[in-house]
Amino acid sequence: MKVHGVPYRTIWLKPGDPCVVQVIDQTRLPHAFEVVDLHTLDETCQAIRNMTVRGAGLIGATAGLGMYLASLQAPQAGFADFMQRAAAQLTATRPTAANLAWAVRRVLAALPTHVDAVAGREIALQTACAIADEDAQHCQQIGQHGLALLAERSRRKAGQRLNILTHCNAGWLAFVDHGSATAPIYAAFDAGIDLHVWVDETRPRNQGASLTAWELGQQGVPHTLIADNAGGHLMQHGLVDLVITGADRVTRCGDVANKIGTYLKALAAHDNGVPFYVALPSSTFDFTLSDGVAGIPIEERDAREVRWVPGKDAQGQPVSVQICPDDTPARNWGFDVTPARLVTGLICERGVCAATEPAIRSLFPAEA
Repeated sequence: MKVHGVPYRTIWLKPGDPCVVQVIDQTRLPHAFEVVDLHTLDETCQAIRNMTVRGAGLIGATAGLGMYLASLQAPQAGFADFMQRAAAQLTATRPTAANLAWAVRRVLAALPTHVDAVAGREIALQTACAIADEDAQHCQQIGQHGLALLAERSRRKAGQRLNILTHCNAGWLAFVDHGSATAPIYAAFDAGIDLHVWVDETRPRNQGASLTAWELGQQGVPHTLIADNAGGHLMQHGLVDLVITGADRVTRCGDVANKIGTYLKALAAHDNGVPFYVALPSSTFDFTLSDGVAGIPIEERDAREVRWVPGKDAQGQPVSVQICPDDTPARNWGFDVTPARLVTGLICERGVCAATEPAIRSLFPAEA
């Protein structure tokens, strides 16, 4: 996508220095656009953990390139053991998103058992770059499949503006390019469909306000920021035509783990007859799980994210303010699980299907 008119991916090898990975620092958005260099495995783990990079697909791509950076540090003697330890270190950074562990396993699987360090580094690089390229390609295909849905909804409205609600950031910033939930939106906007996006603020880290609103603005897509709890009200009054969210992990039966608050949007959509779609690349499926509520690990983050809110003051300076009494305790679950029964359909690179095990298997027969 574009930033100030210039095309960017969210992660890339530094031009002229392929031993350095560069990423957009998402903790600085929307008030500053900065690029961070990653040189080592530890720096990569820290970038994932502190959400310099975040979002299912981008976490996966970063983990893949983190394995490549680890290979540059690995000694000739004990290369395989070093890479196994690096894989464990990366996988432990964030537990909920399926893409992270999937990418790490893919790089490990590509390395022959007794590979030497030189060959291993080249294999790790090629595999990590393939993961990133496929992520961008899959999101573009999600956009085309989702475009058909949005075009049909637009035709039903006979020329009236199409209103879409999304939650958190499942956009270009959450993937390598295009995004998952936003890919159909960008494709429809480019196709000339008159649309508007309701952007949930997405407490406590406000990724909707700081990231989704920023990237939609960069692409010129009409949008309006709303409080997290406004979605149900909008649906009751016919102001939402469909909901599209992303996902961090989806079970083989269609249960969806996504940013905290997604479940409540799905309940409101179900109560008001509003279609609720989830967009995801195949790397986000976890075919080992059937029960999302019981089986998906839910990350609990630092309570300070709930008690303190970052922003900028009237002079444009970055500030962080406490919003509760000094002695108020807080808890901070990062994700919730939306049961498959509340999901109208899943949009992935292979097409659109119902959130049921048979329908998902029909798109992924090799996983049966």
